[in-house]
Order: sequence, then C-alpha cells, then structure tokens
Amino acid sequence: MAFYYSARYLFIILLFSWVGLQGAWAQQETRFTVSGTVRSARGEALPGASVAVPALGTGTAADSLGHFSLSLPAGRHQLVIAFIGYLQQTRDLNLTRNQRLTFALEEGGNELGEVVVEGAATLQEKLKTTQMGVEHLSIREAKLLPALFGEVDILKTLQLKPGVQNGGEGSSGLFVRGGSSDQNLVLLDNALVYNPNHLFGLFSVFNSDAVQSVDLYKSGFPAQFGGRLSSVVDVKLREGDRQHYVATGGIGLISSRLTYEGPINKGKGSFIVSGRRTYFDIFTRALNKVNEGKEDYSPIPDYYFYDMNAKANYTLGEKDHLFLTGYLGRDIFGFGSTGGFNFNFNWGNTVGTLRWNHVFSPQLFVNTSVAVSDYQYNLTNKLDTFTFGLGSNIRDYTARTDFEYTPTDRHQLKAGALVTQHRFGVGRLDANSGDGRVNFGSDVNYYGLEGALYASDNYKASDKLQFEGGLRLTGFRSGSDQYGGVEPRAAARYALNDRTSFKANYALMYQYVHLVTNSGATLPTDIWYPSRLSVRPQQSQQVSSGASFLLGDGKYLLTDEVYHKWGRNQVDFRDGAQLFVNPELDAEFIFGKSWSYGNEIYLEKKTGKTTGWIGYTLAWSWRNFQPQRGTSGINNGQDFHPNYDRRHNLTVVVLHQLNPRINLTASFVYTSGNLTTLPLGRFGLQDIPGSSVGLDPRPVPIYPNRNSYQLIPYHRLDLGVVYKIGTRLNQDLTLSIYNAYNRRNAYFVFFDTVRDKASGRTTGFAARQVSLFPVIPSLTYNFRF
Repeated sequence: MAFYYSARYLFIILLFSWVGLQGAWAQQETRFTVSGTVRSARGEALPGASVAVPALGTGTAADSLGHFSLSLPAGRHQLVIAFIGYLQQTRDLNLTRNQRLTFALEEGGNELGEVVVEGAATLQEKLKTTQMGVEHLSIREAKLLPALFGEVDILKTLQLKPGVQNGGEGSSGLFVRGGSSDQNLVLLDNALVYNPNHLFGLFSVFNSDAVQSVDLYKSGFPAQFGGRLSSVVDVKLREGDRQHYVATGGIGLISSRLTYEGPINKGKGSFIVSGRRTYFDIFTRALNKVNEGKEDYSPIPDYYFYDMNAKANYTLGEKDHLFLTGYLGRDIFGFGSTGGFNFNFNWGNTVGTLRWNHVFSPQLFVNTSVAVSDYQYNLTNKLDTFTFGLGSNIRDYTARTDFEYTPTDRHQLKAGALVTQHRFGVGRLDANSGDGRVNFGSDVNYYGLEGALYASDNYKASDKLQFEGGLRLTGFRSGSDQYGGVEPRAAARYALNDRTSFKANYALMYQYVHLVTNSGATLPTDIWYPSRLSVRPQQSQQVSSGASFLLGDGKYLLTDEVYHKWGRNQVDFRDGAQLFVNPELDAEFIFGKSWSYGNEIYLEKKTGKTTGWIGYTLAWSWRNFQPQRGTSGINNGQDFHPNYDRRHNLTVVVLHQLNPRINLTASFVYTSGNLTTLPLGRFGLQDIPGSSVGLDPRPVPIYPNRNSYQLIPYHRLDLGVVYKIGTRLNQDLTLSIYNAYNRRNAYFVFFDTVRDKASGRTTGFAARQVSLFPVIPSLTYNFRF
C-alpha cells in the first residue's frame, strides 16, 4: 500500500511537469536544439563546462560525460564555451535546424587573461543554478595546494570547504553539517566506495593523477542520489588522452605514482592506467634486518598501501559510447617477532563499473550501468602453530539506468531506477592449531536488496525564477524484514538582478545500511550492517536557504547559507556491546535523534594571478539517546554534542602565480577544539569510610557528561611552492611545508600517573597532550612525457 501511494505521488509530479511542458510548447516561437559534447583538445570530456549565449542571458552546463543540450530561437547566435583551466572558445552559428556540435578546448597554460574570462563565467553559472551547498573541486587547484608528505588528497582538500569537518589531525574523514563519517555517499564513476581511506584514515584512496572532477553536495541533493544522510562525494575519473600516448607520475617522500594513457583506435576511444604505492616497508624491513638478533630490539611493523585505477572508453557510433572503470586498493600491515608471534592485517576496496551511454535525440539520452563494489578486511594472528583469524566484508552488485530529457530551455527532466544486491559479511572467525586439537570457525552473513525510483524537473519559470522538484521512492528488504520511504526534494532560486540571487531547498533522506563502530573515527575494522528486525533505517531532513552575490566586476562570488538538519533512528551501541561475530547484533543497538544547524559564509575568487577562497562556519550539533533496552541510554538520556562538533571553523586558501614557472600556495585552518570525555577526579576504595584493609586501592575515575571537555583550538598553516621545469613546462618540483609554524595541536589527552621519586608512591595524576604532526617539509618531483 505504501508503494501504491508513493507511485501515485511520483505520477502527480510527472503529470504537472507534462502540463508545464504543454504550456511552454504552446507559447514558444520556432526553436531548435543545439547539443553536443565539450572535450579537451586531448579528447577528454569536460563535465561542468559552460555553454552560454550571453546576448540571450541563457546557457547550460555539460553533464558528467561532457554532454550539453540547449534550446534556442531560430536565427544567429554566438556561443561562448568555457571551463576552468582552459581557453575560452566562441562559435557563431545560424540556427535553422537542430545541430550537434563538438567543442575541443585548449589548456589555458599561463595565459592569465584567458583564464580570467572563464573564471568569471564559472562563478556566474554557480549564481544561476538552483543548487545550494555544492562544491566543485578542480584537480588543478588541488595539485597546487600544499599537502601532507607531498601526497595530494582530494578529501583533505574538501575539508577546506565550509560545513566540512575532519575527524582529527591528519584524518581524511569527512563530517558534513553535523553528520557522522558513514553518512557520506562516496561514488567513483557511479560505484559506491565503502572505505575511502588509506593508512587508518590518513590518506584517501583517490589518486589525483587519475581524477577528472569531484563534486560535493552538502544539501539540496538531486533526486538521483540517495542512500546516505549527510553528503554526496561524486568522483569522476579521467578518460585518457585520445590523441597521444602520455606518461605522467611523481616521486615523493612516502610514495611514487605512475600513469599511462593514450588512444584506442585513434579518435575512437582512449584508456588510462594509474598506479600508486608507498614504500614505508622498504625502510622498515632494511632496518629490521640490520638489527636482527640484537638484544632488546623490538622489530618495527611493516606497512604499505597500493592502489590502481583503470578506465577505458570507446565510441561505438555517433549515438553510443561505452565506459569501463576499475579500482583496486589494499593496505598491508604486518608484524613479526623473534618469539614466534606474527600479526597480519590487510584491508581494501575493489570496484568496477561498465557504463553505456546512448543518445536517442538531441534532447534525450540515457546512461545505463552495472557496478560491483567490495570492501573487506582480514586480520590474522599466529603464535607458533596456533592461528587466529577475524574478518568482515560487504559486497554490492548494482544496476541502474538514468534518463535525461531537455525538451525546451525551460525544462530539464531526469528520471531513473536502480537496484542493489548487498551481501554483508558481519563477522568471520576461525582458529586452529597445528596438531588439530583446535579447529573451529564461525561466519555470520546477511543479505539485503535495495531499490529506488526517481524523477525530477528543473523548471525555469522566468529569467528570475527557477524551481527544481523531485521525488525518490526507496525500499529495502533483508530476509522477511522490509522498509520503504518517500524522499521529496525541492529547490528554488530567485534572481534579484544579474548579480544577486536567493536560494532555498529541502531534502529528506533514508539510510538503510549502518556502520558498526565503537569509536568516533572510521576504522578498517568497522562493520557495515543492514536494516533488519528492530534496526530501522536512519532518516534525516534538511532545510537550507541563502543568498549569493557577484562582486568586483564578477571576479568574486560571496555566498551566505543557513541550514537546519534533524534526524531520527540514529544508531549507537549500548555499553559493553559485543560487535564482532555476533549473530544477535540487533540487540546491541540503541537509537536516538540528532539535530544540527549553522551558518556558512564563503568568498571565492577564480580570476587573475591570485585566486582562492575564504570560508567560515558557525555550527552546532546535538545527539540524544533515551534509556531503552534495559540501558540508561547515552549520557543518562541528556542531550550531548558529538566529538566532531566544532563551533567555529575558518579556512583561508590562496594560490598566486608569481610568474609562468612559479606558483605560490598557502592554506590556513582554525577550528574549535575537539570535544572529549575526561575524568573530573578519582577516588580509591581506601577513601571510603569503614572500608576494610585489603580492598583494591587503585583509584577509580569519575566521569562527567559525555564530551563535556573541549581540547585546545586547532590551527595550522601550510605553505607550498610549485616550480615548473623543462622546456615545455611539463615537469615540476613541488615543495610543501605542512604545519609551517610547528603548532602542537592536540590529537588526544590522557592522564599519566605522577609518582614520588623517593618512595615510588602515587601522588596524583597529570594530563598529557599527544600531538601527531610537527612541521613536515616534503619535496615531490612530478613529470609528464
């Protein structure tokens, strides 16, 4: 019955869209459609490229495949095509019929005058769209910014945007507008990535050499996205050079990378293969070998990670295009002692996508894809002949199809469907001895089926007023348990003039899979768990509004957004929960509510020799878990802040081109300190009146409310210099200085025992701060041949 009403609501939206189309068609003059593709001169699609007709004040942006469609009156027009980092192109055409065009943009290099024009056009497009809370990350900018150990990380770059917090010093985890790290939908060419981190969250799995673009949605989520509550991180890989065989790479402080790309049947397709590996283990193994056999020497654990990206595309014909994407990444951690004890831990992702794009007409095209995503970890301990293993994994098979129809310049319709088969390996345990006396195992698996239908219409009522409405119908089934929901999406924009616009949006989201963790940060050993039995899906709603202003002759874009987000069925775990290899894990959950609100101010500049942005966020996040299931809840049922709640967050990013060879970069971050729970004091049983001799004298900590203590504020300055070398400027040396003034930021605080030197008796406890990273310089050599 619920699905019946949901389908009826979807039909009503489509009906109103159809009625609007009829009115628009009845009133319009003779019009034709200009459609096609925007690519680089090397043949790669340029998603988000602007195709505009300034004289009419209209335009559009290319989609993720570089496709665009624009309805224009018959007659003569001048098209302006622009994209960040590429030279602007103009094209005159006499429109007497539908036309399909391909634009190939040359890289802008160091011709700053040209970059000024396209930068302004990009800001104007952001002003005109209905979307709010969307950040488009340019890989060119990310590669210029200073990086920890010289390793460019797109997720860390996203942390420099307002409304996005990190999980702690050096972490690449994202906490968006009060949401937890597992509430982010991370996509790689339409395939879901469950753990986007290497080195326990220190780096992300995305190799910047292989990435084409990254879009972060913090609110106003388009109807085609769902399954998570807080954000969408949509990563698109490069397609490869269609004209030449090219090798690029870099040699850094902790890792090296190599990318090779080129044409397939020149002009018809292309490929790209990119690999990266760290080499901590080379040094640790050499050091262990030198010190092998020395008394009191403790071996250093081995650790390294590697990842590989591959993508191929081929044009089957004028209307058909195939894409194949693959990713494989692993983290390997190992430790072996002379006493016969060995510990091995590995984890990683495997992702693959096959996508077919078909153009039915200049107004209608479809993307159909199948994807597989697998995340797993395996932990093995061995002592002499006895071995003990623990593991978990989640594997998805997804099929989806997405239609886009642009009948007029006033309507852009999108609709689609997807289905995902989940397999949750929530616990795998095995143990055995060499003599066969011990041999047992346990394996707990669940299955789930998730589906969705969606439709949306972006309707331009006038040059000043624009609406986007959408509906997403979702459902989930695990065994005999099933859930479903209706997710409305709505957005509106009103342009006061060509430099000022006001926006508002609303979105409701459901999340049917949950991350089982007993810490505030995402760890490789965390377990994904389905909605089933009494584990209901999480839900959140978000309302946001704001204003955007073009300033300084269009060189600056200032946005001010306020938001309020509230959720229910938020998941946590009772004290003492058994999380591993537990077939009754449902009983360990407790549920509560959340709410967050804040104000984000963002000033952006993309033109001239000096570019960058300034962002400031003032925000509050709350949680509440009432007593339930025989527990006292969390914090005795009182409201509390999660540990990643930061009241103030300021980021300043500056990129300056000193001359054609030298780029200077800097980023500064200031945030309120992390929240944590520390004991107010301690008491010993010997302090209790009437206690008898022989009771345990060790002091017991007295804890206040959860997260009632705030660490010192966090701030850091990073500096960078990129020096281009070579006759064609296709090589560079990148110097990064992380934490330039050596700020000792608090990673965590613990209490150390203070003892009297003479007697050795405990006299008290002292708080100690642990800091992770001092000032760290790094030098990276990058090349392209």
